[in-house]
Amino acid sequence: MELKLNNLTKKFGDFTAVDHVNLTMTNGVYGLLGVNGAGKTTLMRMLCTLVKPTGGTITYGGKNILQLDGGYRKLLGYLPQEFGFYPEFTVQDYLLYIASIKGIRPAVAKKRAKELIGKVGLAKAANKKMRTLSGGMKRRAGIAQAMLNDPRILILDEPTAGLDPNERIRFRNLISELSEERLVLLSTHIVSDIEYIANEIWLMKDGRIIQQGTLDQMLSSMPEQVWVGHVEKQRVSGLISQYKISNMKAEGNAVELRIISREQPLPGAVCVQPTLEDVFLHYFGEKAGDGDVKI
Repeated sequence: MELKLNNLTKKFGDFTAVDHVNLTMTNGVYGLLGVNGAGKTTLMRMLCTLVKPTGGTITYGGKNILQLDGGYRKLLGYLPQEFGFYPEFTVQDYLLYIASIKGIRPAVAKKRAKELIGKVGLAKAANKKMRTLSGGMKRRAGIAQAMLNDPRILILDEPTAGLDPNERIRFRNLISELSEERLVLLSTHIVSDIEYIANEIWLMKDGRIIQQGTLDQMLSSMPEQVWVGHVEKQRVSGLISQYKISNMKAEGNAVELRIISREQPLPGAVCVQPTLEDVFLHYFGEKAGDGDVKI
């Protein structure tokens, strides 16, 4: 089944949050990458029928999702940036409560909740009250509630906010496992969340999709090259005023710079393979000379 966006547009007064977006999704992981304010959350809220488009349509299996109504929402699992919960509920009670709202039979809900609690690494916290959990643990509970109805379409908005590095790895492995039999769309401004698990990546800026494709296609879309070179500390400020610098590492009296440039930026600089982080900086980073940087 295809989930398709056709000239999807959303305006708030004179402001256009989503601007004529055209995308097609089937099973797999789709990564929506952009800075805060790019329109990612508005796009996802339209996909979840929480916000109505100003123009264009979203179709699933060729039918408008607004006309499918409850039949479409039964297929959805959604984790918003901020989700509510009763602080006195335990993790297990919270999941059972959400399952009842979703119309899942009690016997199925209990089994599903126990399975998901283990899957997201909350087995030892199952009987802890939600208010006592760390931010990362609450996020894991949020991911579990999104999966309760075994959704065909899983939409995750900034899902790794508050997760530590180990939790991020667990999350990426979980998403890869889940995507074999469903469509997963996750939005983020954290490149590593999607670099290795997304089948297709979309770059969103000012409400528009400015680039899309596989990781290899994203890397080959770079019109500039990436260079690594070493300079004295006193030369860094001058180079920052001329080029986009994706990384700096102090090494004694010298500094190793990772520079995005069409031509060799300094003698001895070596051309290297770009990463998705370099692509992100190319499309979304500050212009050369913006900001103050001290070594």
